[in-house]
Amino acid sequence: MDSEKIISELNFKAVRSSGAGGQNVNKVSSKVVLSFDLNASQALSEDEKLLLQTNIGARLTTENILILNCDEDRSQIKNKEIVIKRFLEVIKKGLYVPKVRKATKVPKSVIKKRIKDKKNISDLKQSRRKPNLD
Repeated sequence: MDSEKIISELNFKAVRSSGAGGQNVNKVSSKVVLSFDLNASQALSEDEKLLLQTNIGARLTTENILILNCDEDRSQIKNKEIVIKRFLEVIKKGLYVPKVRKATKVPKSVIKKRIKDKKNISDLKQSRRKPNLD
């Protein structure tokens, strides 16, 4: 994954934001909406695209477009930086493949310890019983 190449494929749109800013909110478009078309991406291989579709499929639209927005800051530039960071995190998590667990044999010492503990508990319970006077 080449992050520079992917960032060049992003589309940004500035929108009027709600929230803090007073009268400035009504005249400045500080909210940034990022959209990324997964199908049209040249930076990702077909395998990576399929992996992203399965891992972040819930965040994609029906046309496989990822849309993220940010209106945390009053500055459009800072909002753009924040949304790019978020986008790269989403892509990185979507491309993560967990290691396959290898089944291992239970060690003999663990088996012996379990049997010894069972025997101790059995002896303890045996000693609690009433004595047989026959």
